Amino acid sequence: MGDILVGTCSWADRALVASGWYPPGRRGAEGRLRYYAERFPLVEADTTYYALPGERNSRLWAERTRDGFVFDVKAFSLLTGHPTRSAVMPGGLPADARDPGVLEEVWARFADGIAPLRRAGRLGSVLFQFPPWFRPGERAEAFLAATARRTEGWPVAVEFRHPAWWREGRWDGTAALLERYGMTAVAVDMNQELPSSVPPAVCVTSSRLSVVRFHGRSAAWGTGSKEERFRYAYGEDELAAWLPRLRGLAEHAGQVHVLFNNCCGDAAVRDAETMARLLGSAGPPSAAPTALPDGGTR
Repeated sequence: MGDILVGTCSWADRALVASGWYPPGRRGAEGRLRYYAERFPLVEADTTYYALPGERNSRLWAERTRDGFVFDVKAFSLLTGHPTRSAVMPGGLPADARDPGVLEEVWARFADGIAPLRRAGRLGSVLFQFPPWFRPGERAEAFLAATARRTEGWPVAVEFRHPAWWREGRWDGTAALLERYGMTAVAVDMNQELPSSVPPAVCVTSSRLSVVRFHGRSAAWGTGSKEERFRYAYGEDELAAWLPRLRGLAEHAGQVHVLFNNCCGDAAVRDAETMARLLGSAGPPSAAPTALPDGGTR
C-alpha cells in the first residue's frame, strides 16, 4: 500500500501566521518552514502560482526541511490560462500566453525555478489548477497535450474547476485523458450544493500519485472574498468519511497527498492534524472507489 501524506496548501499564509499557530521565535521565514516540516511531511507551495519560482528559494526550501519532506508546487498562473499581472512577469515581458516567445521564456524560467527541488528529490508534484472557464472540448484537450509535452518526466497533477469534466457522460473520458498523459486526477472536497460544485473525482489515473485537496464546504465558494470562500473547519465525522476512499487510493497509487486548502486562520493545520490522527487509527483499506456525478462513489 502506498504512503498517505497529509499537509496544507501553504505554510506562510498571512492568516495562519496571525493565528498564533507558530510559536515565538519560529515566525520568520526559515523558522516557519522548519517548524511546519517538523509536524507534516508535505506542503503545497502556492506562491509559485502568483510569481515564477526562483532557484534560490527552491534550494532553501530543500535545505530547511528534513529528508523525505516533499513540496507540491502550484503551476504559474500564465501556464494554466489564468490572468497574470504584468508586474510579476520577468524581464518586462507582456503577460500574454498567446505569444510563443513569452510562453517559451516562462516555461523555461518555471522549470529552472523548481529544478533544485527535483534534484533533491523533494518535488511531490506540479499542480495545474485550471480555471472555471477551462471546459471540456478540443481546445482544452490540445492544451493538455501541449502541457504534457512540456512537463515530460515531471509528476503532474491536474485539478479542473469546471464541473463538466467529472459529470455523467464525461467522467470516464476525463479519467482516460489524464491517464494517457500520466497525469494525476485531483479529487476535491467542497460544498456540493452550488452550480459550480466540482464532484469529488476519486480515481487513480497515475500509479505514482493520487491527490485530494480539501477546500472546505463554504456556501460562499465562487462568490465571496478569499476569507469567506475558505472559512470552514471540518468536523471529525466529515474527515472520517474520507478514510475508506483515501486508503483505497493508497492501494493503487505509490503515494496519496491529502492537502487542506481551507486556509483561514489555523483551520487547515488543525484539520490536517486531525486527518493524520484518524488515518493512523483507521481500519483496513478498501478498494479505491470512483466518483459519481452527484458526489457519491461507486
